[in-house]
Amino acid sequence: MTARTKVEAGARTARLETLVAGMPIPFGGDRVAVVSDALASAFKSGDRLVVVQETGDLLHIPASVQAIAAGAVGRAHAAFDGLAKVSDAAITQFFQAFAANLANDAVWGAIAQANAQDVTRAQARGRSTTRLSVNDAMRADMIAGLQVWRDAPAARGRVIERVDHAGWSVEQVAAPLGVVGFIFEGRPNVFADATGVLRTGNTVVFRIGSDALGTARAIVDHALDPALKAAGLPEGSAALVDSPEHAAGWAMFSDPRLALAVARGSGPAVAQLGAIARQAGAPVSLHGAGGAWMVADASADAERFKAAVYHSLDRKVCNTLNVCAIVRQRADDLVPAFLAALTAAGERRSGVKLHVVEGSEAVLPPAWRAARVTVGRAEGPVEEPQVELLAQSQLGHEWEWEETPELTLVLVDTAAAAVALFNQYSPQFAASLIAEDPAAHEAFYAAINAPFVGDGFTRWVDGQFALNRPELGLSNWEHGRLFARAGVLSGDGVFTVRAKAAQTDLDLDRNPGTAKPL
Repeated sequence: MTARTKVEAGARTARLETLVAGMPIPFGGDRVAVVSDALASAFKSGDRLVVVQETGDLLHIPASVQAIAAGAVGRAHAAFDGLAKVSDAAITQFFQAFAANLANDAVWGAIAQANAQDVTRAQARGRSTTRLSVNDAMRADMIAGLQVWRDAPAARGRVIERVDHAGWSVEQVAAPLGVVGFIFEGRPNVFADATGVLRTGNTVVFRIGSDALGTARAIVDHALDPALKAAGLPEGSAALVDSPEHAAGWAMFSDPRLALAVARGSGPAVAQLGAIARQAGAPVSLHGAGGAWMVADASADAERFKAAVYHSLDRKVCNTLNVCAIVRQRADDLVPAFLAALTAAGERRSGVKLHVVEGSEAVLPPAWRAARVTVGRAEGPVEEPQVELLAQSQLGHEWEWEETPELTLVLVDTAAAAVALFNQYSPQFAASLIAEDPAAHEAFYAAINAPFVGDGFTRWVDGQFALNRPELGLSNWEHGRLFARAGVLSGDGVFTVRAKAAQTDLDLDRNPGTAKPL
């Protein structure tokens, strides 16, 4: 069983024209994936097949989708050269114009109308719209984020280090990196975050989830592109991959012209995108799994613990409290404080759903274990037991709740035992320790494998909230620690370093003993 190929004259490779069902495709050096009937039937001449070397996934990219993605990356790639000739003042003007457009009621009205249509379509498909809907708070956050970049100091040409030698010197200078590819879920406000890379002279090409594509088009047409034009920035400096197909993301991340690939969204999808980008040669910044952990140790103050739990459950995002661990010796007072916080959080939202690791359920009052609750799911309200048992091996599961806060409780013998569970099961993202003992915090910080560690509520893990810089993404350590950068990736963190030498001694020579005077 072989596919039909087209061999070009003088070439040692062939162009793939068709696929045959059952055809073996090698991957990973020693494994084989098999072409399915559906893939063989769908694949046409001109299409592309991406073989994910980590998993053997066979990804079909239709020619039409490939063209859309390649065109957007191409525009951003061409714009990068043009942006080098644009002043920092013009980039500042872009952020000001973009913010002003979003502040314009007529512009925002067009965006809100497109968003309402997106929400209606998503609801009809039974999709979650929690993060899709725009509102005045989101609008204000987008404007504030753009104003941060407007007011940020210019970073291009910043001297990071200077080393002086006799007769010459070397400067390490910050420089633009290139085209940043950005794929994110259906949160329209991320547009403002993504354009932050222009502050450092980079360009950006982005793809948004299909649920929010109409909103994205409206933002581009009514606010983004007019701001680029008004500031005199090259067309394509911020380019949208205008396709609802998942294959558009695969095509974009397999484009060798990307200097950095950034992905935000669900775990498996983000992991796949990261694998595609890595094998194409692009460095990646990924955050696919979230859910913060909180540990209350033997020295915990019950009131501080209760407040931290309550304020960590205001809404569902990646830094929302997902797993709470309480030391057994303090269960008598800390579990009631925990349940009181959940009750208050449920009143703030729409009830609460609790999962308890097997062996920890005895600390819950009978009324809790017997109660039923109406849980707001994406498909609508569902009546469920308020408390359900969970295997310890499932501690890493992130509860993607809509309206009803949902989390896991586990009892541990010590805070060190909780750290061991975190390091084994969690996505290694965010952790908080509630303790009055300073030594406990030192031991916790030294042992926990997380880029974000705190001593109170978990929702502080956010670039704009914590660092006053809109973020491109938050990275966990699920797949290893990051090289030479923080877990918060923001626009001013996307740069490379060039070395620039200045020579004053004309007779400078690496081997002066053999050099002749000129």
